Amino acid sequence: MIRLGASFAGAFVVALGLAAGPTGANDHKPWILLASTTSTENSGLFKHLLPIFEKATSIKVRVVAVGTGQALRLGRNGDVDVLLVHHRASELRFVRQGHGVKRYRVMYNDFVIVGPRADPARVRGMKDAVAALKRIARSRSIFTSRGDDSGTHKKERDLWRASGVALRPSLTKWYRETGAGMGATLNIAAALDGYALTDRATWLAFANKSDLVLLVEGDRRLFNQYGVILVNPARHPRVRKANGQRFINWLVSRPGQKAIASYRLDGRQLFFPNAAKTGTR
Repeated sequence: MIRLGASFAGAFVVALGLAAGPTGANDHKPWILLASTTSTENSGLFKHLLPIFEKATSIKVRVVAVGTGQALRLGRNGDVDVLLVHHRASELRFVRQGHGVKRYRVMYNDFVIVGPRADPARVRGMKDAVAALKRIARSRSIFTSRGDDSGTHKKERDLWRASGVALRPSLTKWYRETGAGMGATLNIAAALDGYALTDRATWLAFANKSDLVLLVEGDRRLFNQYGVILVNPARHPRVRKANGQRFINWLVSRPGQKAIASYRLDGRQLFFPNAAKTGTR
C-alpha cells in the first residue's frame, strides 16, 4: 500500500496506469488500482482484507491511500479503477456527474473526538459533537484538523458549520490544519495537547496516543459510512472494468462482508459491514 501526498498522487497513479499496456489488454491484467482513504490504511484493514480477496480471485489490488477528496479527483481523471471512500454526498455527486458507474454501500464505523487527558475545554463524556466543538472554540484550546479535503475533514467542516463557529485557519491560532493523513494528524495532536476528530478505527489502531484520550462519542452525526464505486469506463477506457467490478461484487458479497466483520484489533471489531442492510446511509 502506498501513502501519497496530494501533490504527488496523480502523477504516481498515471505512471502505474501506463504499466498496464494497451487499452484492449486491461481487463486481462490480474490487478486493479484502488484509491482509498488513509483510515483504511492506518487501521490495518487492507492488510487483512486484500490477501483474502486475492486468494479467492488471483486479482492483485494496488492501493493508493489518500484523502477522500483526492481519491475522487483521481477517479475523475481516470487515474484509478475503483474508489473506496467515505463521504456520501461527494460519492453520489461523483456518480450523478457520470464519473462513476454506481455507488455501493459497504461498511460503517463512526467518528470520535479525542483530546488531552486534562481536557481544558471540558468536553469529556459529551454526546453532542457540535456542542463539544463550540466549547473547544470558546476555550481556544488547540484543535488539529487534517485540512486535506478527506472524508474526515469534510465531516469536520460539516460539524463546524453546524456549530456556527466561523473559522479562518490562517488567522485562528488555536485551529491548526496539518494537511496530512489521520495518523500524522493524531501525532501532531498528541505533541500539541490538542483535540482532533478521527475515525474510530484509526484511533484504535493508533499506537502513539501519549496523553490523548477519547472524549466525545455517540452522536448520530458521527456516523461514518463507506462506499465503493467503479470509475466510469465509458469516460476512461483504460479502467479495468471486469476486474474492478469483480472486486466490488466481492466486497458486497457474503464472503467479503464476512471478511470485513472478521477484522479485529485487540478483540474489537473496527468496521461493520452493511451492504445488504436497509435503513442506514
